[in-house]
Amino acid sequence: MLLFYDIEGDSADHDEWHSAEHLHERLSIPGFLRATRWVAESGGPRYFILYEVSSLDVATSPDYLQRLNRPSAWTQSMMGRFRGMHRGFGSLAARAGFGFGDKARVLRFAPLEGRELEITAWMNEVALPGIASLKGMASLSLFKPAAARPMTKEQSLRGADRPLNWVLLASAYDSQVLEASITEAMNARIFQDCLTPSTLTRTAYRLQFTASAQEALKNPRALRHAPAT
Repeated sequence: MLLFYDIEGDSADHDEWHSAEHLHERLSIPGFLRATRWVAESGGPRYFILYEVSSLDVATSPDYLQRLNRPSAWTQSMMGRFRGMHRGFGSLAARAGFGFGDKARVLRFAPLEGRELEITAWMNEVALPGIASLKGMASLSLFKPAAARPMTKEQSLRGADRPLNWVLLASAYDSQVLEASITEAMNARIFQDCLTPSTLTRTAYRLQFTASAQEALKNPRALRHAPAT
């Protein structure tokens, strides 16, 4: 599951809620494996959240839907501050490398209709393996959006989510190598030929927080941090 959004008001307040309660809640749901929060260094939106899940079936699981339809008081107080939410589940269409570096470049785009298989094959066979082999790189993942899910109470508190485009996440520990390699990939003729005009966005992110479900289970929910009601 991938989310892109801005937050109105104090970002530190958001980060405390997100770290102390929200990520812990999500990681307690069966099928959620890891949560990672990225913060924009240039471009936007400010936040990019990635939840790694066992399968797309998690999106309609009873445990997940129950949590979305019964948000905590702290979550309810936060929802009205979300702005420009793009959210959805996506299948992993291509991947190379492993792990996360502290720097990331995220491309969001829509392929031309009928060119999806072509761009996926190029990413799988050429672009991603080539970039992942460079010194200083960690991993690259291409996500293809899945069908939109029904409205829930949590979503209704912040307004309808905007749909996802395709997402390429590239991370590294060498920002210069990362920037140069992603720029080269963006300028490749095949990428440009398969791209729907005016859909491409590019954002530089830094890693802010990551935790696995196993790590979350070892720690109690930090409800003591929640504001008084």
